Amino acid sequence: MTDKLPPGAPAADPLAQCATRLIQHPYEAPTGFGSVMPGVFKASTVFFENTAALRSREWKDKTGYTYGLHGTPTTFILEERLASLEGGLQTLLAPSGLSALTLVAQGLLKAGDEVLIPDNAYAPNRDFTRVELAAWGIAHRVYDQQDPASLASLISERTRLIWLEAPGSVTLEFPDLQALLAVARRHPHAVVALDNTWGAGLAFNPFELGVPAPTDTRGVDLTVHALTKYPSGGADVLMGSVVTRDEALHLKLKLTHMRLGLGVGANDAEALLRGLPSLPLRYAAHDDATRRVAQWWQGRSEVSQVLHPALRGSPGHEAWAKVASRAGGLVSVVFDGERHRSEQVDAFVDALRLFRIGYSWGGPMSLVMPYGLRGMRQHGAFAGLKSGTLVRFAIGLENVDDLLADLDQALGAMRLTG
Repeated sequence: MTDKLPPGAPAADPLAQCATRLIQHPYEAPTGFGSVMPGVFKASTVFFENTAALRSREWKDKTGYTYGLHGTPTTFILEERLASLEGGLQTLLAPSGLSALTLVAQGLLKAGDEVLIPDNAYAPNRDFTRVELAAWGIAHRVYDQQDPASLASLISERTRLIWLEAPGSVTLEFPDLQALLAVARRHPHAVVALDNTWGAGLAFNPFELGVPAPTDTRGVDLTVHALTKYPSGGADVLMGSVVTRDEALHLKLKLTHMRLGLGVGANDAEALLRGLPSLPLRYAAHDDATRRVAQWWQGRSEVSQVLHPALRGSPGHEAWAKVASRAGGLVSVVFDGERHRSEQVDAFVDALRLFRIGYSWGGPMSLVMPYGLRGMRQHGAFAGLKSGTLVRFAIGLENVDDLLADLDQALGAMRLTG
C-alpha cells in the first residue's frame, strides 16, 4: 500500500518509503518453536529494553545478553554442553585450539613467572611458550612426561602453570597422570592444565582422576580442547575451548578472553552443536578401527615400533589402562633409519590412495603425516636419534579392510624403491 501524500507534494521515493519499514518492521515470530537443533543467533549489537536494563545487565554470567562477542543463545548452549562433556562447570570458546592454549598462558602468567611443559606437548604450544612467553619475561622449562621425578625436580616457587598432555603429540606416549598430579598438588601456587584434545572428554574424566594423595584428590584445574577435531567431526571447523570447575579461575580467564576480543562465528558454533550428538558413536568407531590398524602394524616387519596407548608395550600403556578405556583414532609407526631411508618412507606415504596427507584429525577421512625423528625429543626413547621416520595415521570412518589393503599396497611400492 502507498502512503497518501498532501496535495501538491512531490511523489515520494518508493525506495525511501520502504527503508524504515524493512528495518523497523514490527512483526515478531511467536515463541515456543521446538526443534532438534538449537537456533543460530548471529549478532554484534544486542538490544536493551531500556537504560535500566543497559546498566544492570552483567556480561560475565549467562543471565542476559550484552554484545555478540560476549555470547548469544547459540554459544551459551554450546558452552554448557561442552562443560558437561568434559566434566567441568564453565567453558570459554576460542577461534582455534591453539588460541585456547595461548589464552590460558596469557590469562594466568606475568613477567617473572615460570611454566613447565612436557617434552612431547603440541609443538605450536611449545613454540608459543619458548618464543612469545620468553619475550614477555616468562620462563619455561621442559620436563620428561614419563617421569614424575622430572616434574618434581623442576617445580619452583615461580612455577604458575604446569601443562599435561595425554598422550604425547605425535609420539603418543601416555603419562601417569595420577602420579604427575600428585607431584603438582604439592605446589598449590601452580595451575594444572591438560590438553585434552585426544581424550575428547570421552577417554577419561580429567577433573576426577582420583589422585592417590592424602589431602587432595582433585584432577586437573582446567582442560583445553581443540574442538576442530573430534567434536566437529567434519574437518571443516576451527574452534577451541577452555573448561574449568573453579568459578574464580574461570572468571580470571574470562576477563582475559574479553580483553583479547576472542569470539567464534555463529555458523561454526552451529556446526559443533550438530556434531556433538554423534561424538560418542564416532569416537568409538575411530577407536575400534584404530586398534585393528595398530594390531595389523604389529605383525609387519617393516616397522620397528607401533605406538598406540591401548597396545601392550607401547610407552605408557599401563598408565593409560589406569584411567581410560578408549584410545581415539591415532596410531604412529616408526621406520628405523638404518633400514629405511626417508625417501623410501616418503614413497610409502605418496603411494597411499585412501589416506590423504594432511594435518589434524577427527574427521571422516583417514590422514597420514610423516615426521623426521632427528631432534624431535629431548627425553625418552626418541631423544638423541640421528635418523628414522615416524608416520602418524589418523584413522577415519572408512571400511577398515579397505584401509588395511591400502597400507599393504603402499608398503609394496616402498619396497620397489629400496
